[in-house]
Amino acid sequence: MTVADTVRELYKSCNIGNDHSGSDYFALIHRLVEKREKEGEVWQRYIDQVYLLLMDEIITNLGRPRELVTFGTSGWRGVLGKDLFVRSVSFVTAAIVELYQVLDEEQELAPFLGVASLQEARKKGCIVGFDNRFGGEVLAAAVIDVLVRAGFTVHYAGESTTGVLSAALLELGAAFSINLTPSHNPLEYGGFKYNAADAGPAASELTNRITANARGIIVADVSPLVSLTAPLSPPSQRSDILPFDSLACWKALVRRNVSSHGLDLDKIMRGFTENQDLCVAIDSVHGASRLHVVPLFEGNGGERLIHLRADADVTFGGIAPEPSSVNMRQVGETLRARSERFKVGAIIDPDGDRIRFTDGTTEISMNQFGAMAYHFLHEVKGKRGMVAKTVATSNLANCLARAFGEQVFEPKVGFKEFKPVIGQALVCFEESDGISVIGHTPEKDAYIGLLLAMDMVLTLQLNLGEYLHRIEEEYGAYYPDRGGLEVSAKGEELKAILQRLQSYDVGTLVKVGGVDQRIAEVIAIDGRKMIFEDGSWLMIRPSGTEPKVRFYVESRTAAGTGNLVQAARAMLKEIGLL
Repeated sequence: MTVADTVRELYKSCNIGNDHSGSDYFALIHRLVEKREKEGEVWQRYIDQVYLLLMDEIITNLGRPRELVTFGTSGWRGVLGKDLFVRSVSFVTAAIVELYQVLDEEQELAPFLGVASLQEARKKGCIVGFDNRFGGEVLAAAVIDVLVRAGFTVHYAGESTTGVLSAALLELGAAFSINLTPSHNPLEYGGFKYNAADAGPAASELTNRITANARGIIVADVSPLVSLTAPLSPPSQRSDILPFDSLACWKALVRRNVSSHGLDLDKIMRGFTENQDLCVAIDSVHGASRLHVVPLFEGNGGERLIHLRADADVTFGGIAPEPSSVNMRQVGETLRARSERFKVGAIIDPDGDRIRFTDGTTEISMNQFGAMAYHFLHEVKGKRGMVAKTVATSNLANCLARAFGEQVFEPKVGFKEFKPVIGQALVCFEESDGISVIGHTPEKDAYIGLLLAMDMVLTLQLNLGEYLHRIEEEYGAYYPDRGGLEVSAKGEELKAILQRLQSYDVGTLVKVGGVDQRIAEVIAIDGRKMIFEDGSWLMIRPSGTEPKVRFYVESRTAAGTGNLVQAARAMLKEIGLL
């Protein structure tokens, strides 16, 4: 069978026809990407052809999103063309504009929005950007069109990362930002993230209103701010918006707040340039960080700065573009082949808000790195203050805080939950590889994590694994792990199934590795976290961004982690999800 014959068969199997609504473009793209990765670039032109069909759907779809618009932990996410398209994104932008249009009469919104009036919001304006996802520029054009019609100043960043756009929001003093990104979700997803003037994830008082406003506009199928006939102008051709350098804003923020966090950007980069025995390998996984890595190092990296997967590819080479152990392999192999004494390796997700590390020998997830960052700022930099970590994160940071005589803030999952301690906590981090520090943005940011890692190595003259080992020798070791299960149940049905976990209460015996472990404590602020008498624990919660149930575990022994994973799976099976 020829390539063309195979493509025709694939089109047929994915219902590709004249009707966009019945065509499963992403099923076809996944199949073609598999072919490309195995058989070569001959398949790329067919992938490009399918993306042209998808672009037509994104532009011409006048229907409703397949799934109801819902703003969760990190905004709204859905399938490109089916959920996120020009019309739906325009309507959701209009829903955000409505927050500011009613502000003069509903002043109770002002503390959450960070502006006092519609006039102030229009003048300060909105930061607009997007990550590397397909159609980002077109969807940004739809957002811009609505904002300009509504009288808002638009600061246009183009392709950028979440942490950088958050920094730009603070540096430019804008009223809010809109970032078109689904973060680490698979290639078929698009996303819409809104931050208010504080530059952090929006409070539920705002996201609930956006959800309600958007659903109302979509049902009415009309908004005075959304045109059905006027063609969209590419941002590069508009004279009524303000393009700017978002990374320059990020650098300015870091430099301005160096006294708070102690991370001297210029000193760190100069130290890298001068230390010939340090190499850095960064895997951008084709995401937006590929545009920033070389400028971040001021072009001084030379051959000791190794930039992996730095080309544009909206398919991410067919992988799930997240900072996982599997995706870290290339970074680790690259570092192991290097002769330098000191090595920093990192993988960054598509919108640059998650990062995971390795030194070529030891992989370090945010469970460990967040605690290391707290130890570094507190004990090495001499900063004083609490640590903030989500409830699903390792208890290593808790142990450090107890030893330092400091407090721990431990909310449910979601970076927006750190809002009460922004400006107080030295480090805010979550197990899913997100981190920020005092004096930086209230949004998770891979680049500030990278600065921390480089500063640790340069200051201590230790690789990251060596530093972690020193901390564990003094305070004890913790062994976390996590997993996920795709589920068909959602909404109230999924909540009802997960309610069955309430049978696992304090005093209940659970089989872990063939041994009965008694539950000593239950934390139910986000799913269900069951802590056993020996200090090990497991937690189960629904994902806020994907159709999955996630489980998290932590043992005090390396061997015990696998047993806890099996116990979590047994619980999921018992309640009917496996």
